Amino acid sequence: MLTVRDVSTPLDMTTREQSPQRFDLKDVFFIAGPTAVGKSELAADVARNLDAEIVSADAFQIYHGLELLTAKPDAATLAQVPHHLIGTMSVLQEMNAAEFRQLALREINEIQSHGKLAVVVGGSGLYIKALTHGFDAAPSAHPELRAELNKLTSDQLREKLVDLNPETARKIDMKNRRRVVRALEICLLTDKRVSTQRMQAVAGVVDPGRLRSAPLSEAAPKGVFVFRGREELHKRINQRVEAMFEHGVIDEVRAIDEIGATASKMIGFKEIRQYLDGEMSTSQCVEKIQQATRQYAKRQLTWFRHQTSFEPLNLSLLTHKEAVERISQRASLPGRAKG
Repeated sequence: MLTVRDVSTPLDMTTREQSPQRFDLKDVFFIAGPTAVGKSELAADVARNLDAEIVSADAFQIYHGLELLTAKPDAATLAQVPHHLIGTMSVLQEMNAAEFRQLALREINEIQSHGKLAVVVGGSGLYIKALTHGFDAAPSAHPELRAELNKLTSDQLREKLVDLNPETARKIDMKNRRRVVRALEICLLTDKRVSTQRMQAVAGVVDPGRLRSAPLSEAAPKGVFVFRGREELHKRINQRVEAMFEHGVIDEVRAIDEIGATASKMIGFKEIRQYLDGEMSTSQCVEKIQQATRQYAKRQLTWFRHQTSFEPLNLSLLTHKEAVERISQRASLPGRAKG
């Protein structure tokens, strides 16, 4: 029987996943940008112009329920063109960048098989980069080792990870047994530390390995990074949060009995639960969510400016029609006529 001590040296590297294959990004166009900038409406009109289909790259809109809290596109927008990966998962399910990549590639391949352009739209930078860059190979799950680790108590697992790799232990959710087991598994199978970079993805775990430094496609991913002036974006954020409350977001959150670790990180969920517990007033709750959303938008802007090569497009300087036309021209495939 294999014991944890038996894996102090690397196992046969047939346990490793194969290096990620390149896939064709020429029929994929990205529209990225911060929350509340207007991506959903732009993307729907661009996709309609080009007879394209939309793949959402939003970490929380993928969940079913909490439509108001996650600012899902309204019914009219969703009806314009086919949308993928919106409302397709239970709030009990956990999600990360690696799992998103697998789901998104499946949808993109299906869209491309019909000769159509896939328009990937979202503000979750790690999800987009996971799609464009993929992950370096890391060990696949090892059933014998996993069984041995699962015999240990959660406290024993945490102690072992702290001993093997204190840096990773500080970065991941040590209360999540599955993540601690996987981090230990990678450490033991590779006989080296799980790097901090590997743990930077959403929720702290990236099973296939760390994000690659170069895109998987030979050509740079094609897309636009849309943004607005600071004051205008903040005004749009504040108004959107106010509209959420006017349309019943409190009742929406109240109706959720159970929620998974990933979905519980939605901006506003914790604050509304605190309001429901009588810990703050409605106005305080609104203000806290507005502030948290503005801070999130700032982080998104920083990410896209430094992590992508997408062409920047200031929506504050354009009408909606002008922005749609400009993006449509950049996204149009050679020889593809507009619808």
